[in-house]
Amino acid sequence: MRADATLNQLKAYFGSDHLPSSYEVYFKNTLVALCHALEDHILQQEGDPLVIATFQQGKWYQQEAKRYAQIVQKSGKVVIASTFDSGFASISSDDTSNVSLVEFANDNVLTNEWNLIIIDTNYAAAVLTYELLPAEYNDETIAKIDTERKFYGLWTFDRAIVDKSASILIDNFAKLDSSLAQEVAHYQQQINQNLSPLAADLTGVVARIVSYLQTSQEQLITLNRQAQELVKLEGQALKLNRNLKANKLQAFLRMAQKVDQRDIANPVASLQVAALSETLGQIIDLSTLQLRRLKLAGLLFRVGLAEAPIEVFTNRASELKEKDLAFWRNRAILSSQLLGAMPELESITKIVLHQLEYWDGSGQPQQLKEEEIPIESRILGLAIYFQELTQTRGTREALTPLQALEKCNQLSGIRFDPSLLGHLDTFIRLSEMGMVKLPDHPSHVPPIWLEDDDHRTKV
Repeated sequence: MRADATLNQLKAYFGSDHLPSSYEVYFKNTLVALCHALEDHILQQEGDPLVIATFQQGKWYQQEAKRYAQIVQKSGKVVIASTFDSGFASISSDDTSNVSLVEFANDNVLTNEWNLIIIDTNYAAAVLTYELLPAEYNDETIAKIDTERKFYGLWTFDRAIVDKSASILIDNFAKLDSSLAQEVAHYQQQINQNLSPLAADLTGVVARIVSYLQTSQEQLITLNRQAQELVKLEGQALKLNRNLKANKLQAFLRMAQKVDQRDIANPVASLQVAALSETLGQIIDLSTLQLRRLKLAGLLFRVGLAEAPIEVFTNRASELKEKDLAFWRNRAILSSQLLGAMPELESITKIVLHQLEYWDGSGQPQQLKEEEIPIESRILGLAIYFQELTQTRGTREALTPLQALEKCNQLSGIRFDPSLLGHLDTFIRLSEMGMVKLPDHPSHVPPIWLEDDDHRTKV
């Protein structure tokens, strides 16, 4: 950790023994939970807090931009900092007078930090972190995806620590924009001169922190349960076939079939997504190997939801509670982590992992942009979205293929590859004219999908 890191400066000022007991190593998804819990308090309370957030890279902020547009409305002064790649010029929150967007160079210590500071008259809170360097990971624990990144960090409601942390960041900003640094320091001083004699009730914040952290932990537990289910199903498959690789794949296909059976409103999702993905792949002339991988990714794209709460399948995302919404948001990661148990499926795992990347770079989990996104993942993501729109979900009625196509076209250049949308547009319109048939099954459906519930093999 660099000597000028915020955490090191806090150690030097307060002494290591006086830092909060929360000082430890965190996974990124845990830090996201902590930040969301503190941000929710801003959104649910009346006040004019000072909010300082540093996001390392602009793409991490882009992920939270809509959330921060709401936070700006509930705050007195907001400072958001990121590297020069931030693309701040396109962010709508910049139109608000009480928000300042700061860009720093790649050699700034903040490229390794991710911080959130909130200071109000009746409470103060902070999440302060510094990302581990590659050399600090063990070979077997090095982060392979964004959520596995690790940070030294702490979270605290200690006003003295929060105030000092804010001052350290403001000093950093002074090197980039002295007038802004003076403005923020003055606002911090105003708050501290008008402290409320009544401390804010933070029990709700603590409850949210516990809830968010439990949700994060439950996702890990779910993954473990799925792994145990995989072992169980693999044992059943061993009775049918001596080939271990084939057995593992059969186990995954069974789990994917189980997900479809749980989704009463959309019990054919995997088959239809695989079929449409394969068709789009054929239209753009993918190789035979790519088509085979794409079809299998379509069958397995949501295998990670085998143990998800049933509400994930019965409700729209906007209708889900935060606890259940986390499973839905992380479905690509959960599925890819599960598939990662079989090295032979590495190429399939990659396609599934990037199914929620967006053409404009605002997707998940790595914020890949345009051609950076594997072509198979672009196809899979479009097929998933289109197919889901044609099925009932919660209070939303099923759309016709043309209506679903229109919804997809509205996201051209934003979520989806415009050229792929053009091919889908042509195909759907031809199907409406009766010139082609909208596929509902991929070619060569795996025999496992045709088995009876008692798992007897059909020959």
